[in-house]
This record gives sequence, C-alpha cells and structure tokens, in this order.
Amino acid sequence: MTPEIDLLVNPRSGRGRAAVTAVRLKERLREAGADVRVLAGRSAADSRRLARLSAADRPDALVAVGGDGLVHQAVQAVVGTGVPLGVVPAGTGNDIARAVGRPGRSARDTAAAILAGRRRSLDAVRVRLEDGAERHFLSVLACGFDARVNERVNGFRFSVGRAGYLLGLLAELRSFTPADFTVEVDGRRIEEPGMLVAVGNTNAYGGGMRVCPDAVPDDGLLDVVFLRAAPTARFIRLFPLVFTGGHTGLDLVVVERGRRVAIRTEAGAAYADGERIGRPPLVCDVVPEAVEMLELTS
Repeated sequence: MTPEIDLLVNPRSGRGRAAVTAVRLKERLREAGADVRVLAGRSAADSRRLARLSAADRPDALVAVGGDGLVHQAVQAVVGTGVPLGVVPAGTGNDIARAVGRPGRSARDTAAAILAGRRRSLDAVRVRLEDGAERHFLSVLACGFDARVNERVNGFRFSVGRAGYLLGLLAELRSFTPADFTVEVDGRRIEEPGMLVAVGNTNAYGGGMRVCPDAVPDDGLLDVVFLRAAPTARFIRLFPLVFTGGHTGLDLVVVERGRRVAIRTEAGAAYADGERIGRPPLVCDVVPEAVEMLELTS
C-alpha cells in the first residue's frame, strides 16, 4: 500500500525555514513513493483544526514541521488516537524535537526515517482548568516568572529568535515580584511565596533551559520544580544554572515527582510547550503512553 503522510507546516516558523524544509521533505517522500499532503495553518487555531482533520483520516504519519508551538497543536489532535506523530524541528527553541531525537541532516534521511515507521510511546500531560477546559502538552508547563517572560516575548512586535527570551527576561526582572503558590503533588503540598513552578514531562524549555533536568517522557511521572522567593540580585546570579540543570541542588529549589500536580497562584497565566494555556487554578495529570512518536533519529 502507498504510505499516506501529512505534513503540518507553520510557514512562518524559523523565519521561513519551515516552509523550505517542508518542500524538500515533500519532494523526497514523493520520490520514495509516498502520498503526501501539505497542511499549512494560518494561525495556531487553524493548525490545530488541520491536525484534527488529518488525525480523523488516519494517515500513516502526521509530521509537524516547525517549532514547539506547532507540535503542541498537533498533539491536541493525535493524543490517544494511535496516529504516529513526527517532529521535524524548524522553529526557534525546538525543545520537543531535542527531547525525542532530532532527525538526520538531510531531507532524504528524514523521509527514509518517516517511512521506516519506528515508533516510541510517550506520555502526554492533560491540563484541566477551573472552567473545565482541557489541553495536552508534551514538554514543560511553567507558571510564574518564566511564564511572564514568555508572555512579554509574545507581545514583541517582531521575532528576534532565541535572544528574545533574554530580552524579555531582563525586562521582566524590573517589575517581577514573588507570588503566593499552593502546589500539590500527589497530595504533598508546597505552600509559600515563590518565583516559579515548572511541571516537566521532558527536561527543557525556552530553547534548551534544563528546568526539569531529570524528567523522562515515558516513565509515567511528572517532575516538578518550585523556586522559592529570592531577592532579585540572588535570582539573577542563580538563574543561569537552569541551562545546565545545576539549580536543583540549591536550597531555594524544591523538587518533587508524581502523577498529578495541582497549582493555585495569582502569578499570571501558565504556558506549556511555549503556548498560553490559561490562568490557574489548574491540574496536570500524566497520561501514560498517550502519543505514538516517530523515531526520526538517523
């Protein structure tokens, strides 16, 4: 049978790099005998709609060509369906691709890996908001300082790539103050002022910041990192440790692990996979083996 492959593309991702990557990948897949559809969303909501239409058609694979935000939209469609999801990184951070294995350098190698169909079952995380709305994510949910930075960066008039996060961080430091948090992990409670809380299914966000360095996406558990309130000067000194994962040994940091995480705070909106989820209170539940991920590593 002819393999049916859907390419979900954000043409603007990576300053147009995703569109070029998708064209090359489409050509290599067709040369190999696959039937290929290219689905280009005009917005996040449109990408999510196209991904759901694709999943309903049960292709041999849905491949997201873009950044973490596009993968997030694809996850909403494929979770629990068994439709294999491939990730070809062409965005800014690409943390999900980094966690599941980057594909080979050439479009030909990537096409061959897609058609080989090797799979790995990954956990997803279901987020339930107070109004009953639900979303799923694959990487990290964050609330507090880092989510506020994300919100600020998303408000920039133009994209400046990974440097945008650092610009947003410096801007947010001028006004951010610790907030009260109540975080429950399988019933164990953290209740005190803090800078941020991160719930990790994978270990990194923000383009390689290893906020939950020991998180594994197929162990049925969530890693939770809570940063206690700290003076701004100390926070600035310690924050770079997040790029190596060295922050988890500090007395300011509480690390927990569990299957359900509930968060209450007035610290602002939560972000997951780099996308705005909504304001707490919210509950995160791990959903074991909910996504069939294509292994595209060469």
